[in-house]
Amino acid sequence: MLLALALAERGFDVGAIGLLVGAGLAGSAVATALVAWRGDRLDARTALLVATAFTALGYFAVASLRSPTLLGLAAFLGMVNGFGRDRGAAQTLDLSLLANTVTPSDRTRVFSRYTFVQEVAGAVGALGAASPTVLGVSVPAVFLGVAVLSALPLFFYNGLSSEAHAGAALASSPEVKHDPVGRRRVSSLAALTALDSLGGGFLAGSILAYWFFRRFGLAPESLALLFFTARALNAMSYLVAERLARRFGLIRTMVFTHLPSSALLLMVPVVPVAWLAIALFLARESLVQMDVPTRQSYMAAVVPPSARTFVLGVTGVVRSSGWAVGAPLAGLAMSIGLAAPLYLGAGLKILYDLALFRAFQAVRPPEE
Repeated sequence: MLLALALAERGFDVGAIGLLVGAGLAGSAVATALVAWRGDRLDARTALLVATAFTALGYFAVASLRSPTLLGLAAFLGMVNGFGRDRGAAQTLDLSLLANTVTPSDRTRVFSRYTFVQEVAGAVGALGAASPTVLGVSVPAVFLGVAVLSALPLFFYNGLSSEAHAGAALASSPEVKHDPVGRRRVSSLAALTALDSLGGGFLAGSILAYWFFRRFGLAPESLALLFFTARALNAMSYLVAERLARRFGLIRTMVFTHLPSSALLLMVPVVPVAWLAIALFLARESLVQMDVPTRQSYMAAVVPPSARTFVLGVTGVVRSSGWAVGAPLAGLAMSIGLAAPLYLGAGLKILYDLALFRAFQAVRPPEE
């Protein structure tokens, strides 16, 4: 929430902000790649502890550094997340371990609850953006708080048993390497994920917050309330997505909730008043994330169990890479036209939905 505004206060222009956001996402992509391709040599608990520690150090650096070079390096190593949602190496391992402990009929429900908890916590965290105005706390102090909160999972991950390694040691899956159908599915899902994540990079949370700030002059406390509401709507939509998936199937739920959300986003820049833009944005947020738990469940379902870490890792790498590319491009596009990232991001996501439905509508998971 505060990343772009904090960087702007330090004198960074919108292009530099985009590059720094992209550096953090690029770091996340590299870490996820290590999990995907070297998972057979990684202990899940150790990998989760290392990723968490680096993230906490990255936010500490954001709170204390002013040099663009050092900030860029710290953002990369710390996987600083200007997107506003965790889609990195730790989540890849989380989801793989979860998928290996539940039945196919329960998988979407468990994934939906996982993302629900994640989103509720994110919504509460978004309120922290109001701290500088409401509580008189400095922005660097807020990021110190973020660093402390980011370190808390160390205590939980440290409690994982050594058997967690069995769930993560799957990156060299022979079933994917020697199965042409599996390879095609992984390749197709990765390509589609790249398209979707490139569009998502144009719509990073820091970019959207900056757009509302520039377009309508929304203060940090107003932005905090706006994104808190958006995250709360995201969270509730996950529970709805599970029910829709049971009735209509995973692919239909993904596509036919995602398409309308992009249409709503295309309308946001053209309305002349803040309240209407906010209403359209929140309507979009009530739909746009329904494809997250359904997509994660679908990917875990259509490949062999021994390939789940691999496919979730590969698509995670592609997603982080797309965000890392899209965020700097969004900064450049915004220097040409303030609303350009919104149009480009929505357009790319519409293409993704249409291509996904055409390619995978006939590929059903076991429970369907």
